[in-house]
Amino acid sequence: MTASSFLPAATQMIYDMGLQHLLNGITFECPPAALAEKQKVVRCVLEGKQYSSEEIDRIFSASKAQGKSLYYVDEPLLAAIAPDVIFTQDVCEVCQIDTHCTQQAVYKLPKQPELVSLSPNNLQDVFNCAITIGKALGEEAAAYRYLAGLQQRLDGVTDRLRAHRAPLRRVMIMEWMAPVYNCGHWIPYQVAYAGGVDMLSNPAGDSIVTPWEKILRYDPEVLVIAPCGFLTERSAEELHLLTRVPGWEQLQAVRQHEVYLADYDLFTQPSASTLVDGVEVLAHLFHPGVFAAPAGLAHKFRVMAQVGAVS
Repeated sequence: MTASSFLPAATQMIYDMGLQHLLNGITFECPPAALAEKQKVVRCVLEGKQYSSEEIDRIFSASKAQGKSLYYVDEPLLAAIAPDVIFTQDVCEVCQIDTHCTQQAVYKLPKQPELVSLSPNNLQDVFNCAITIGKALGEEAAAYRYLAGLQQRLDGVTDRLRAHRAPLRRVMIMEWMAPVYNCGHWIPYQVAYAGGVDMLSNPAGDSIVTPWEKILRYDPEVLVIAPCGFLTERSAEELHLLTRVPGWEQLQAVRQHEVYLADYDLFTQPSASTLVDGVEVLAHLFHPGVFAAPAGLAHKFRVMAQVGAVS
């Protein structure tokens, strides 16, 4: 059995389950451990380039309007690997290569692999994707062991919230800054597990452009900025896209110093383990008196100490 992963989240879960010996052929955005030892077969024309949020939005919008993909497959390398199965996705053709593009790359291969699309909508779907991966690799038991440990962590968060009678926090998770996108798919479920509610979100659906006036009316108590594909350092460089908008200083989250930057892979990379990490980080941000910063995850988020400044 040889598998290729065209989806960083699938790669992460394969490593989490200890099945990386079955993996060869990944994307340029896969986790560092995989990049250090696996061959990259999926690339992007934007790889290695530094564009602003506004430029990235324009490039991807133009590409989508023209029916083109910014991703491509190293077909000779994929033919040499000759995988039995390829994991791909259909959640977002902007974030990763999709099944259609994958089909175009593999139809001429002498050995036709099985294409397994992992396209979760909610948090339970993400957990089910781990089982799908395990089954496809002939290691279903590994998936159940993996998920049992993650469910224990989620149950621990829920039990602690109940024990402390922690109130729901009115929050917003922002998936993009220019234009502003709300959060969708599984992220609202992460928020709920962490003791918050995001009334601007789109549970189990796509994130969408959200007018600034709507955000001002909603006036979140806590604002978490986690643009897709951005680490906190990159988000900090573009905070001016928000702080210059009229009304920013009047937001309750800004006035009470509850604006945070967080790494994208806590939310928009749908691997079961990183999403549980995200729940634990959110629980700390929403209820710092109840939850300490999760061990080993303090580097994944930063607090905006005052308007325009990040600590």
